[in-house]
Amino acid sequence: MTSYSPSELGKKLGSGLLSFPVTHFRGDDRSFDEAPYREHVARLGTYPIAGIFAAGGTGEFFSLTPSEVGAVVEAAVQSAPRGMPVVAPVGYGTRTAVELAVAAEKAGADGLLLFPPYLTEADPDGLAVHVEAACRATSLGVILYSRGNAVYSAETVARLAGTCPNLVGYKDGVGNLDAMTRVVAKLGDRLVYIGGLPTAETFALPYLELGVTTYSSAIFNFLPEFALEFYDAVRAKDRALVFKWLDQFVLPYTEIRNRRQGYAVSIVKAGMKVVGRPAGPVRSPLVDLDAAEVEALSALVSRLPYRHGADRA
Repeated sequence: MTSYSPSELGKKLGSGLLSFPVTHFRGDDRSFDEAPYREHVARLGTYPIAGIFAAGGTGEFFSLTPSEVGAVVEAAVQSAPRGMPVVAPVGYGTRTAVELAVAAEKAGADGLLLFPPYLTEADPDGLAVHVEAACRATSLGVILYSRGNAVYSAETVARLAGTCPNLVGYKDGVGNLDAMTRVVAKLGDRLVYIGGLPTAETFALPYLELGVTTYSSAIFNFLPEFALEFYDAVRAKDRALVFKWLDQFVLPYTEIRNRRQGYAVSIVKAGMKVVGRPAGPVRSPLVDLDAAEVEALSALVSRLPYRHGADRA
């Protein structure tokens, strides 16, 4: 049973950095490697973050079967520290999203992240029905993920906020500042706003001006101290420090990320390997970084003043 009402969940998630753990796979058959995943979630949960999103985009939700999603969510719920909210993914077709929502609530998740429906483009009215069905299926707080083939207009989001009391958040994975401004202007503080672009650190400072107080950090998986320092600098509007780290690490990191499609996830697993906490390979259709790219990432990480793979004192 969740310890957070939908409104409490929204406030909590908006108060700090959000963790999107990778999902560990075995190297031989790429099956879910549960023991190190549990250790990873437990470790990340010791840091001052606002929530853990199990099997999200960085956690390769798109490559997991529904039963695997359930196993990953259950492992995260059981491994996260007491009081740390765990948000589960739901998506694909509407009926599958509903089934995943029901299963996540039974597993003890505190909220849901609603991914775009699989493959097909849809009219705004159809997307609204999709969201409403998922929200009705659960008492948990739901965060809408706007990206890909499900980009929600401000008018549609406002409609959903009126028909779905447990809709608590809007995660932007598009990066259209005009569209984001329209959503925030229309909805105000009705929702918590989450930056959800790949390597969301790049948009964190301008998005803060719009009221987007938090974002999903994939880098936090392997550089938690750095990710938290960067987040604190953004919240403090310390432009000098933010741009220092953008120039010295984040933007060079994105140059490696941009070499191939899907590397936004692959580079995070490479980062785990670099710091001595391997999480296994990515699943197809993604591909792993090649040896030269891993070496380039390692050199980039080595210039940061953090202990990286060391355990917290």
